[in-house]
Amino acid sequence: MLDVRRLLLLRELKLRGTLAEVADALKYSPSSVSQQLALLEKEAGVELLRKTGRRVALTPQAELLVLHAGELLETLERAEAELAGSLTTVAGTVRIAIFQSAALALMPEALTLMNREYPEVRIEMVQREPETALRETWTRDFDLVVAEQYPGHAAPRFPELDRVELTSDAVRLAVPPRATATRTISSIEQTAGSSWVMEPHGTASRHWAEQACRSAGFEPDVRYETADLQAQISLIESGNAVALLPDLVWTNRAVSVDLLALPGDPHRTVFTSVRGANANRPALVALRKVLASAAEHVAPGVTVRG
Repeated sequence: MLDVRRLLLLRELKLRGTLAEVADALKYSPSSVSQQLALLEKEAGVELLRKTGRRVALTPQAELLVLHAGELLETLERAEAELAGSLTTVAGTVRIAIFQSAALALMPEALTLMNREYPEVRIEMVQREPETALRETWTRDFDLVVAEQYPGHAAPRFPELDRVELTSDAVRLAVPPRATATRTISSIEQTAGSSWVMEPHGTASRHWAEQACRSAGFEPDVRYETADLQAQISLIESGNAVALLPDLVWTNRAVSVDLLALPGDPHRTVFTSVRGANANRPALVALRKVLASAAEHVAPGVTVRG
């Protein structure tokens, strides 16, 4: 009979690409991973891996086993969720990946509610960009991800992940306040000669912001790049940059820059995703419930100029 743990190692190799990445993710040594996969080949009686330069590629037979390994994982995860659901106490550990503005706006209240209503649930939170976090939730590094989607820019889809909307917020042009501004800006078109701050390449927000500028007829001069929206606000406050910011960033803080509406009043969607086999796990159901409650209470005090 094939060893289930070795089958799961093979699946990890398919998902992560290299023996070194599998070893790093699972806290094994690369040699140990290689030895276990060699034993799996002996058990299967067929070639599973082929060397291609410095990497290894999966054979068609290995791909078949990976498919079955995924089905086994889903079955095991569903069994664990049903087992947890049979208990009278909601307990366990939930690993959550979340992006910065959602973490600042939603997590303080959500954690307070979880500690009060579900004290035996342990929440472990890591800040991650949504594009990375969705994949890491699919590969089982996290149990739940809070992600975002911009208008006309679909977030990555993974077959095992569901999607539940939490909230939506407007995205606005943020320009220096009059006290620090060197000139008056009343539209995105007038920022063509301005210095911009944006998130790094590869993020949905960066792609969307660049497209918004191009639709307005210019290529943005992106002099500053940071995923930290608080740092972006500081650059705008001081008169050194302009940016496109979602309203959620103003939760629990005063608006300290001038905000302008964009054509079409674009809104960003914030949603949660979990693996379908894990969706009924009581601790995850509880966390989604309190996140939804926290989202209902979010009401940034935003005043738009012009």
